[in-house]
Amino acid sequence: MTILAAFRRVAAKGITGLVASRLYRTPCFPVGAGPDYVNAAFAADVPSGVSPDAILSLLHEVEAEMGRTRETRWGMRTLDLDLIALGDAVLPDVATQDRWRALPPETQRQVAPDRLILPHPRLQERAFVLVPLADVAPDWCHPRLNLTVAQMLAALPAADRNEVVALSV
Repeated sequence: MTILAAFRRVAAKGITGLVASRLYRTPCFPVGAGPDYVNAAFAADVPSGVSPDAILSLLHEVEAEMGRTRETRWGMRTLDLDLIALGDAVLPDVATQDRWRALPPETQRQVAPDRLILPHPRLQERAFVLVPLADVAPDWCHPRLNLTVAQMLAALPAADRNEVVALSV
């Protein structure tokens, strides 16, 4: 499975302390952009002195090694490795993170940030992120919303949570 191979490649590149969630079948996002996906989350130890941008570059390198091409925002993809959060870091700054988090849905598809925004501005809205993340970091607290992963997940509609189905591997 592609996601398991990607996990092994990330570990081979020196990211340690990796803890992976279960694998989940999730509806494609955005709806209609392709077949269902397999999603997972992992937590890791970040070596001191390694910047968030370097971590994101490593993830994009793994994607490219595994055949990912970036053509269309939210287009079909064979692999998508996102840096969702890094401890309590808010990047690039509070105002920018808040602005991207408040971006209207109709604008989200058209506009992409030109730099890393942490925590990911949409994580609190996405069951396909929160369900796997709850496996590895249920108590992580969003530094701007002051909600844990478990609390953000519980706030989502049951229908959204139920679309994320654990796979048996």
